Amino acid sequence: MKYPGFLVSCLLLCALSSSAQTQESKVVVEKDSLIDLLQQARTHFALNPTSTKTVPLEPKVLDKSRASRVKVRGFRVQIYSGTSRSEAQTVQNSFIRQNSGTNAYLDYVEPNYRVKVGDFTSRSAATEYMRQLRGRYRNVFVFVEDVWTWR
Repeated sequence: MKYPGFLVSCLLLCALSSSAQTQESKVVVEKDSLIDLLQQARTHFALNPTSTKTVPLEPKVLDKSRASRVKVRGFRVQIYSGTSRSEAQTVQNSFIRQNSGTNAYLDYVEPNYRVKVGDFTSRSAATEYMRQLRGRYRNVFVFVEDVWTWR
């Protein structure tokens, strides 16, 4: 019995490892709603290989209570640029009243105030929106910026 501390340490390690093995763990798997749709389409075409039927994909429904808002590289449409802060705020407030579902941002880059709208992840969507706004605002442009999106 030269090493009683070593023997006690080994016994404690054995007891701890056996208790650690009895603990239960839970794994929560969250799958995208599109996975079920793709599996249905795959099954359909596997059973009917000569089918020309198109399987409609429904738009992905985002559960904002489980999603998080993140910044990504995207696009915004500038609707105002000028040196007057009050005019920029007027344009921003007017836009928000007319388009409650679209965000409007006011920033200042010396010497101009700029109002930019939208959070687009594709240039084509931003360009289409810019075309819609051309009749109501002058000097409308698409800019690359960090935008907010849900993930």
